[in-house]
Amino acid sequence: MKFIGLEEHMMPAEIFEAAGANGLDMMEPQYLEGLNDLSDGGDARLVKMDAANVDVQVLSAAAHFVQGLSPAMSVDLSRRLNDKMAAVVKAHPNRFRFFVTLPIADPKAAVVELRRGVEELGAIGTMIHGQTNGVFLDDPSMHPILAEVERLGIPIYLHPGFPPPEVYKAYYSGLDDFVAKMLSTGGWGWHAETGMHILRMVSALVFERFPNLQIVFGHMGENLPFSLARADEWLTPRIKGLSSSVADQVLEHVHITISAYTTVAPLLCAIQVMGADRILFAVDYPWGDSAHTIDFLNNAPISPTDRAKIAYGNAEKLFTRM
Repeated sequence: MKFIGLEEHMMPAEIFEAAGANGLDMMEPQYLEGLNDLSDGGDARLVKMDAANVDVQVLSAAAHFVQGLSPAMSVDLSRRLNDKMAAVVKAHPNRFRFFVTLPIADPKAAVVELRRGVEELGAIGTMIHGQTNGVFLDDPSMHPILAEVERLGIPIYLHPGFPPPEVYKAYYSGLDDFVAKMLSTGGWGWHAETGMHILRMVSALVFERFPNLQIVFGHMGENLPFSLARADEWLTPRIKGLSSSVADQVLEHVHITISAYTTVAPLLCAIQVMGADRILFAVDYPWGDSAHTIDFLNNAPISPTDRAKIAYGNAEKLFTRM
């Protein structure tokens, strides 16, 4: 069966070097451990894809830190990242696609780079890493970016980002430093914030303003499928101007991937809440194991039809530029 991976990261070494200490200091230790695999966009990556039976990887920059840099540096690094990933796709057009990286701290420049990335370089969507210096996608300053995304007819892949310093101090201080970093990221904080990010967008009527906007996010829905009914009960009666329920807006505008989640219970919950048509395949390479993730999906207690939708069918339908 065909497999299209949607959260498969790449970070060329020269981009890390260009970022300098400021950029690297914002990266967590677990990211630096995978630097060699992150840097590779050629034969070594293809060997691992072939061994795991991954047909296509949609490359995305592991560029959490780029959004938090100064606007000028963020613009420069975003362009360089996008040129590099486009070159990988050009060299292996049957095996790779990519998400354009944006300098979110400069919304006007982000619109320009988004247009260039999609219309000139061939990106099939964009990946945005959570809030940027405390600003979420529901903020009015982000509307030009969302409008251009909608005009281009591409989805946003909303990936977790690091918490602002104020949040980190309030929620994670008093713990062992490394444990606090893990709790604030993959251990819990990433998922809680990203699920909340979607609910902020619904609450701020973003999808009313941009009715064709589609969002993808990973990690089996960032806790949202499990908690959607509760959020719907509390928020729907209280949001003025909402044309449908919170749950309906999520189900109309949100897709999730299975990245880094390889246990059955969350998958079954996601299918029951979101429906198999809204779930896509992803590994979270290089930190997720491609072969293990494929083996999980191949053996999950779901129908062959749903398995095929998740593995590749939904991606081909959603990403029209695939």
